[in-house]
Amino acid sequence: MPDLIIEREDGVMTLTLNRPDRMNAFSDEMMDSLVATLEAAATDEGIGAIVLTGAGRGFCAGGDVKNMAARENVSLEDGTEVMRARHRVIELMRASPKVIIGMINGPAFGAGFSLALACDLRIAGAGARLGTAFANVGFSGDFGGSYALTQLVGPAKARELYLLAEPLDAAGALALGLVTRVVPDAELQAETMALARRLAAGPRIAFGYMKRNLAAAESGTLKEVLDLEAVHQTRCRGTEDHREATRAFVEKRRPVFKGK
Repeated sequence: MPDLIIEREDGVMTLTLNRPDRMNAFSDEMMDSLVATLEAAATDEGIGAIVLTGAGRGFCAGGDVKNMAARENVSLEDGTEVMRARHRVIELMRASPKVIIGMINGPAFGAGFSLALACDLRIAGAGARLGTAFANVGFSGDFGGSYALTQLVGPAKARELYLLAEPLDAAGALALGLVTRVVPDAELQAETMALARRLAAGPRIAFGYMKRNLAAAESGTLKEVLDLEAVHQTRCRGTEDHREATRAFVEKRRPVFKGK
């Protein structure tokens, strides 16, 4: 079986990290497949939303600790280039015009936690547990977790979560705003896929521009964001989806979006 399972249905692409015997820890094959798939999905008109999850009883344990010893003698330069190449996954997730939903079906630790934080929305099963975990293996952190966590919970709480490496249960993650909602484990897949289908049936062009606006708002000035919003809003005004929505409003019916 491949380390990444790719499925498509109803405008939703589901990406399943598939190393359940290693709690879906990263492998080179998995990372390469994620990069290639996300690159292709960005311009695939048949995809309206992406769901990212893990096989078996966990979301993702991050780096494969059992294989870390093999990388100990890699030079600083080579190791840095490998990490930069792997970080391409996070850049693609953040830049993708598709809405990405993390279906957190179990433990999400270390870089697996960072991967979850890179999703636009996160739906967690009640039994999920999340945490930085880097301090437990003498690492400082990767895959953009320090950036995402600081944005989501602020610098003080991010420092606490990184330095103490104390895990959070699903309820604790929800209280901090780290997950969008928590649902019973038995209902996680149904709830997540229903949300994904809803988004896939929405105004896809507008969603893509919303993501650009929100990304710019994280580091840009108000003037920069206002300028960007002006361009994007004008672009959306010319879409068939906008025209359909206005017609539906007048006709008192639900709009049927086509992503055009």
